[in-house]
Amino acid sequence: MILSWGLADNTASTFKSSSMANTAHIPTSNSALIAMIADEETVVGFLLAGVGNVDLRRKTNYLIVDSKTTVKQIEDAFKEFTTRTDIAIVLISQYVANMIRFLVDSYNKPIPAILEIPSKNHPYDPAHDSILSRVKHLFNAESVASTRH
Repeated sequence: MILSWGLADNTASTFKSSSMANTAHIPTSNSALIAMIADEETVVGFLLAGVGNVDLRRKTNYLIVDSKTTVKQIEDAFKEFTTRTDIAIVLISQYVANMIRFLVDSYNKPIPAILEIPSKNHPYDPAHDSILSRVKHLFNAESVASTRH
């Protein structure tokens, strides 16, 4: 599956997202990719849905994590996916994110967005999702500020 942000006249478009102090842009030719870091069953499910991509240099947009995958390989894939300009979203199984929690927690850019997802053998625990915690904190801060006015 390719995320597309196109214009009616089929010209190239730019997806924009802004945070407090800076603005991020994804220059695209009407598409951006979803990257995956997860167990085999989860990745295969998304590949069957059309998320997979292999570029001209044979680089994929996914990493299958199994018992032989090292933490270093997961870290390297996370760093690669979060610096690629053609990726808009990185889906990562929560149990895998826990292996590199320090990297996930320190990532603070709006694009690509990092989403922690459940896997077949590891249920989702909202208490361990750092992105969800940030969103809750942001909304709590906004609601406190709005009640003061």
